[in-house]
Parts: sequence; C-alpha cells; structure tokens
Amino acid sequence: MAGAVAEFTVDNFDSDVLQASGPVLVDFWAPWCGPCRQIAPMIDELANENPSVKIGKLNIDDYPEIAQRYQVNTIPTLLVFNNGEVNETFIGVRPKAQLQEALDTAASA
Repeated sequence: MAGAVAEFTVDNFDSDVLQASGPVLVDFWAPWCGPCRQIAPMIDELANENPSVKIGKLNIDDYPEIAQRYQVNTIPTLLVFNNGEVNETFIGVRPKAQLQEALDTAASA
C-alpha cells in the first residue's frame, strides 16, 4: 500500500487503521466537498513521500458511522492514528508541512 492512497471502509477500518503497526493518516472526505478535492493531490503526494505511513480516505457519505465515532462534523478532517489511537486532528485545509510534521512525529513515537 506504500505510495498509494487506501480507501477505508467499514469492512477494513478496524484492521487497516486501528490495528495497524505504524502511523495511519485518515482523510475524512465527501465527493461534493470542494476543499476535500482541493487537498486530494496533497494527500497523494504525502502517500508517495511517506511509504512507511499508511494513508487513506474515508467517504463520510458512505460510512457515516465511522465519522460519528470520531466526531467528524466538518470536512475535510484528517486524523493521524498511531497504535489505534488518534494522535492529531486537523480540521479544514492545512499546509502540507504541518501534516508532514505530524506524520514524522507519529512515525518516531
């Protein structure tokens, strides 16, 4: 999965995110969300530049129960998980450097 952006679903969220052995970045998004589409290329870049970090997207329209579990009320929301726990939360469009720093911190934890 390194270099590719995963698609998280209700079927794989627990195994691919909560039980992952390293950091995971989850982009909560929806197809109708302009800012979500705006950051999509940056998410792709982060995936390509961080092969040791699992990076993926979760469509809140398809899986609202997962968004509710993490109190995602605004999109885009990006959560950085490590060992099944949320380490960082980013709401709205954020600079790539800020997300990279969060991934570096999670990877070194």
